[in-house]
Amino acid sequence: MNLRNILLFAFVAALILIEGTTASWNTALGILNMGLISAILALGVNMQWGYAGLFNVGVVGFVALGGLAPVLVATPPVTEVWTANGAYRLILGLILGIAIIALAIALNQRLKGRNRVIALLVTLIGGFFLYRAVFDPAVEVVEAFKPATYSNIGGLGLPVLLAWPVGGLFAAGAAWVIGKTALGLRSDYLAIATLGIGEIIIAVMKNEDWLARGVKNVISIPRPVPYEVDLQADPGFVDWAAGFGADPVTASTVVVKLLYAGLFVSILLALIWASQMALNSPWGRMMRAIRDNETAAEAMGKDVTRRHLQVFILGSAICGLAGAMIVTLDSQLTPGTYNPLRFTFLVWVMVIVGGSGNNWGSVLGGFLIWYLWIKVEPWGNQLMDLITSGMADGALKSHLQDSAAHMRLLTMGLVLLLVLRFSPRGLIPEK
Repeated sequence: MNLRNILLFAFVAALILIEGTTASWNTALGILNMGLISAILALGVNMQWGYAGLFNVGVVGFVALGGLAPVLVATPPVTEVWTANGAYRLILGLILGIAIIALAIALNQRLKGRNRVIALLVTLIGGFFLYRAVFDPAVEVVEAFKPATYSNIGGLGLPVLLAWPVGGLFAAGAAWVIGKTALGLRSDYLAIATLGIGEIIIAVMKNEDWLARGVKNVISIPRPVPYEVDLQADPGFVDWAAGFGADPVTASTVVVKLLYAGLFVSILLALIWASQMALNSPWGRMMRAIRDNETAAEAMGKDVTRRHLQVFILGSAICGLAGAMIVTLDSQLTPGTYNPLRFTFLVWVMVIVGGSGNNWGSVLGGFLIWYLWIKVEPWGNQLMDLITSGMADGALKSHLQDSAAHMRLLTMGLVLLLVLRFSPRGLIPEK
């Protein structure tokens, strides 16, 4: 890393420090924590695009799948629905559905001609009705149990940190299924396929209440750090905070955010180390060779589709890990908040602004773009208040003040245009 890159990171660190000293350390640490997760997300997308040139527009789907993991791993099980007609039958229905699909795949590979068509129709149509006959009554039983509080199967009650790698595995599993079917497509068709699959994942999470309560959300997901109220009730902590001249409420929120920051920093450092090792290894050089010229790489005997599948799974797993970390940080899963603008478009801006193909560039882009995403809206309100301060009340003044809400998108577009004009390869370009 050269002096220019160090200065860029120092500039972003200074922005966060200024936020802490001039506004609130709670806000600054909140930006830092989400900046760390955004950097991890950007690393995952950079692995797919920067290493291999895979245009994944369904990032939001993998993030949402990762977010599902803390619910299924860390929340306590809803024991009342685990009955023969409830959750056990539901699991049986899912296994039956997987078996029907596996049978259809096997028949498709083994049979030919008219026999294959007939066998597939019988298997898929008959299997669909059989699956629904087993699955639907079980869903009704699960979702009927205290819908205001539960209506889902709950989780395993395990430590929430175990949910982070599980979130990565969920996303990796989905990426394997998607990759096996879509990675043979051209890049524009791959983008369309991932966009559609990402939306399907979100739609399933919103509508299948038995899984994670759908749009009713899951709250009070266990945390890996102490609760603020517990710290405030601890006399030792209160005395410790008084030693710094801080009130217990502010000190407890700052300490909790610092503990989260420690966890996120350790994950980010491990991922950067692994990503740098991979990028500089023969595997990384091969991936970049495939990205630059697939035909030439294939002529040299490289299995392009297989290598694409590898990097697609790895990048998606990192996105799933980040999704689990976001839900853990928020202590709640809210499927309605997963939108492509926030979890796909913004991550792509981070990668492009930071520098695709460079891990450090992605990390820088993650911090910088997230900082701007948070700060631009209040800056926009202040700017509009200043512009309209001398205006009489009326439609124009109201319109200008309301337009401050769009300042985020305007700024992201402006930043993207400026970087593409004056530094097309990003702030920290690929070497």
